[in-house]
Amino acid sequence: MKRLMLPLAAACLALAACDKTETITMDQFTLVRQCGGPDLGYSPSSGVALIKEGRFLFKDLNRNGVLEPYEDWRLDYLGRAKDLASRLTVDQIAGLMLYSEHQAVPTDPEGYWSSPYNGKTLKESGLPHSAVSDKQKAFLKDDNLRAILVVRVESPRIGAEWNNNLQAFCEGLDFGIPVNISSDPRNEAEAKAEFNAGSGGTISLWPVQLGLAATFDPDLVEEFGRIASKEYRALGIATALSPQADLGTEPRWYRTYGTFGESPGLATEMVRAYVDGFQTTGRKGWGKESVNAMVKHWPGGGSGEGGRDAHYSFGKFSVYPGGGFETLMKPFTEGAFKLRRGTGQASAVMPYYTVSYGQDPSGANVGNGYSPYIVDTLLRHGYGYDGVVCTDWAVTHNYEKVEWALGKCWGFETATEGERHFAILKAGVDQFGGNNEKAPVLEAYRMWADEFGEKSARERFERSAVRLLMNMFRTGLFENPYVDPDFTERTVGCPEFMRKGYEAQLRSIVMLKNHGSVLPVTARSKVYVPKTHITPSRGFFGPMSNDDKWEYRVDTALVARFFDVVENPSDADFAIVYMNEPFGPQGYDAEDREAGGNGYIPISLQYDDYTATDARKASIAGGDPLESFTNRSYRGKSVRVYDKGDLEALRSTRELMGDKPVVVAVTAMRPMVFSELEPLSDAVLLGFGVQDQAYLDIVAGTVEPSGLLPVQMPSSMKEVETQCEDLPFDMEPYVDADGHKYDFAYGLDWKGVIKDSRTARYGR
Repeated sequence: MKRLMLPLAAACLALAACDKTETITMDQFTLVRQCGGPDLGYSPSSGVALIKEGRFLFKDLNRNGVLEPYEDWRLDYLGRAKDLASRLTVDQIAGLMLYSEHQAVPTDPEGYWSSPYNGKTLKESGLPHSAVSDKQKAFLKDDNLRAILVVRVESPRIGAEWNNNLQAFCEGLDFGIPVNISSDPRNEAEAKAEFNAGSGGTISLWPVQLGLAATFDPDLVEEFGRIASKEYRALGIATALSPQADLGTEPRWYRTYGTFGESPGLATEMVRAYVDGFQTTGRKGWGKESVNAMVKHWPGGGSGEGGRDAHYSFGKFSVYPGGGFETLMKPFTEGAFKLRRGTGQASAVMPYYTVSYGQDPSGANVGNGYSPYIVDTLLRHGYGYDGVVCTDWAVTHNYEKVEWALGKCWGFETATEGERHFAILKAGVDQFGGNNEKAPVLEAYRMWADEFGEKSARERFERSAVRLLMNMFRTGLFENPYVDPDFTERTVGCPEFMRKGYEAQLRSIVMLKNHGSVLPVTARSKVYVPKTHITPSRGFFGPMSNDDKWEYRVDTALVARFFDVVENPSDADFAIVYMNEPFGPQGYDAEDREAGGNGYIPISLQYDDYTATDARKASIAGGDPLESFTNRSYRGKSVRVYDKGDLEALRSTRELMGDKPVVVAVTAMRPMVFSELEPLSDAVLLGFGVQDQAYLDIVAGTVEPSGLLPVQMPSSMKEVETQCEDLPFDMEPYVDADGHKYDFAYGLDWKGVIKDSRTARYGR
């Protein structure tokens, strides 16, 4: 990096309040710092120059030598957005309405995330791993796309350099509109990662949202948002596709881990804190550390019938047997839309794939992104929301299989892609998630013009363009979309942020049981750790493992840092059994369909085989073009979870240890039935997406447990089957051998059941 003073001819720009302007020449861009104004970053290769007006500098983004209103950072965001929107062609606005498919950096040589580089593989091209791929250049230039979803990034430096290459490429096109890079949550802890005080990582590691909820501390969540936003912006990311404001009222739902639990009160405060943390620079308002928060999934996606998820046709219906539709919206309407800091409300909202069954007074049952009632009537007019509304990914793509849907066009399965885009525009949505091509958007424009007139079509497109551009102006992307890779490496995963994340993990762990005060184990004791039988399994997006083997659920070398690991249980002072929650098929089985059934099976929250004798005789919702029936009931059917081996390992350990203590460290991403596990243990620690090491720090007494249950733990699968998918707190919780009820806001510390300001505020 080279620092220079501007030449004498340019020095006259520094007048009055300033006596100098500083130019910093970076490898990929030039940065100009000016007193009283924002830093300006631009690429010499883009053709963009600087314009002087008075004592200030501005970027000439359209390269015409005139300071246009949209280029004038002294004007308000809305005025700039309206000016630029009025200048754009319909083609260009259609590009703004696109949100890319998932992008990996670098792309893979083959498969879903593949793309050539100058017509060759990345290795053959000789380009750096931060290069812009051919596919990316095509959708940026030919389709005018400016919103990119990034998933895997090789390293923080590569991510920063890739951002700079993208921005330089787009800065040289048309109006110099920058790229708005986004990400799903990136800070979730990896179980086997180790934490060492003073060392850094590729990004700070925190518990999943459900784990953050277990701290019952909105201030901690806001701090997470501030830290994560700094890391995001250092990577070039200006939009977070989070938080999930869905309530976790349905215990079988796979995505409960991404919620703040089932309490409307707690979740509302947590969502507000999360968005405030991400969007606010310096606790005041929008600025260069702000990250747009796209809160999801309006109006709440956690009440899928039978716990099934709407990524699939078999889980498309959200149901409301308890009349809780309005309750599910509270984290949005009272939290995300009523912020305490200066940004006011979440800058974007994502409707879920779900069909909110029976809620539209017109009788229509379509996916939420297609629904004028859900988006326009409720969100836009009912709650006055005028920010960006973006569909979930691939809602306009074609649907072909009940069990695996690349497209999620619920209610519009037989429509064309153009018709789907048109319907979504009429619903009041601004942006199409997972769509790289402008053609169907332009087709929808022509449909609008044919039905409502050309003037109306243009006005409709400009309304969306203004909203989309606002999120770029407010985060300062038009002034400086570039990042310093050296700064990125110093910031992302720095030791301080890693420490904060690990401390949050420790605070999120819930001690459910501590019979006879067996914890903490403060002496250097001998410990037995069993192996577990791992069997083939399928996850949310396909096969997770095809292995059939015996292995440790935890790295024994890590355990050995705390205790002496022994192979013979008779030599041990106590045992630690690491377990995962019961996890099995997610409500559908093609083999059942092929054998003459309807394909629908139970979702089990217990380890032993489960038969759904208490399920509904007839489903509340049903109907699909590929199904000849509407009753999706699975009553009387049985299911087996993939990780029953975890319970078998615990049973074996209990027998081998005799009367010596058995400690269980269980990782769960949703509620589970503890009646199989608890009687076999002396102590139970429950974590929601934490590092394995965090459990050991509590077992050894390094820290005292303080987490509280953010959801109820059901007493049985009968309770799960008979509860209402849309209501919180409607199950009878499990009661353990010590008489402790595993209810919402329950948790133990060394002294016993926790009763503090958190339980007083949020407890039932």
